[in-house]
Amino acid sequence: MQPRTQALAGAGLLALAAMPPARHLLEGSMFLHMLVQVPLLVLAGALLAARLPARAGAALQSFNAHGLAGWTLASLVLAFWMLPLALDAAVADVLIDAAKFASLLFAGLAIRLSTAVPGAIVPLFFIGNWAWMTATIGLLYTQTPERLCNAYLVGDQAASGYGLVLLAVLAPALWLAYSPRSPSEPPRPSAAPPAAAPPPMPPPPAPPEPPR
Repeated sequence: MQPRTQALAGAGLLALAAMPPARHLLEGSMFLHMLVQVPLLVLAGALLAARLPARAGAALQSFNAHGLAGWTLASLVLAFWMLPLALDAAVADVLIDAAKFASLLFAGLAIRLSTAVPGAIVPLFFIGNWAWMTATIGLLYTQTPERLCNAYLVGDQAASGYGLVLLAVLAPALWLAYSPRSPSEPPRPSAAPPAAAPPPMPPPPAPPEPPR
């Protein structure tokens, strides 16, 4: 997909998550809030980053050695917006909701920049840690009988918890299936190629004819 097409798709996802009718619908349910709107914003940020100016991308990458800074930032942002207190604050205060949008878009940008850094160990570490954290929070939502979020009911809370557990399983599997691979070295020949045959020798010159 071309960078311009990716940026247009990201802008469309951002508009879908931010326009008042859709935003009120998504934030009116804890399940839709956590498992639809939040991933949409992260994906929108990653797609919009396709049109990031090269100079700005290089400046950000100078602080992102091995992708550590980007993965750390994205992990902290995603962890924060799974907290009940953060969800309640985003629903109650439009400024905090705007901060949620900005931070999740930047998290998507950070993930895209970090995936451009060669190496598989750092992404696997952070994705595994995120999956463990997400599953733990999801189980907490399902096992706690009290309402953890004032803005949402207990039934919605349990459905969100099961959704988080499912997401914690599916996201790493999709990452392993579709993550970019570093180009492999060309295969080495198992045996040396046969030497080229020497060129044929020219025929010897004919002896001169005897004089008559």
